[in-house]
Amino acid sequence: MPERRAPALNPEDGCRLTREEYRRDFRERDARIRGRDSWKLERRQYFEEQNSPSRDALRRGDWAGALRLLEERRGALEAIGREDEERGSFFHRVRVVERPLSAYLRWELHSLRMRAECGERVRIVHAEELAEESGPLPEIVVLGGGTLYQVLYTGTGEPAGAVRHTEPELVAVWEGFIRSLYRRGEDVASWFAREVAPLEPSRAEGE
Repeated sequence: MPERRAPALNPEDGCRLTREEYRRDFRERDARIRGRDSWKLERRQYFEEQNSPSRDALRRGDWAGALRLLEERRGALEAIGREDEERGSFFHRVRVVERPLSAYLRWELHSLRMRAECGERVRIVHAEELAEESGPLPEIVVLGGGTLYQVLYTGTGEPAGAVRHTEPELVAVWEGFIRSLYRRGEDVASWFAREVAPLEPSRAEGE
């Protein structure tokens, strides 16, 4: 049975980055990766996406517009997928879900299905399968086997930077944990077809 309990992680042991510092640091480190995969654990059930016209449409309750605007990003995501293929470096995402699905999460799952169609590897894990005695798991990115980011958000889901860790043993144990969740998860395509596709369109984000 894969390990369900997350490894320890002390933010005080890492380097605190502002939102802009995190974005810059991520881009610079990611650009140097060759032949190593990256992993993301996404646990929160709600984010305030920034600079996303589709997310803005969802806030207005324009479900059809939100999905149409998502689809307009397909070309850019396909280009990222081709670049990852050339570098031999693929992005794997574990998306934890809780039921009932909110309008926001249904919207995000449409986005994740499209990302998977463009080359990202995405699997779904149900929250009840996790051991979370001390509270929800953190949001984690393990980049190319060399850098771990604990991604931070405000209480309302707005991006608030990250804490960077580079200690090899810590990075390795968290990568192994996310890998174990990924192996246990279900591919987003089959999960989406069964759990999301049959649902009626959302009319408002708060539904």
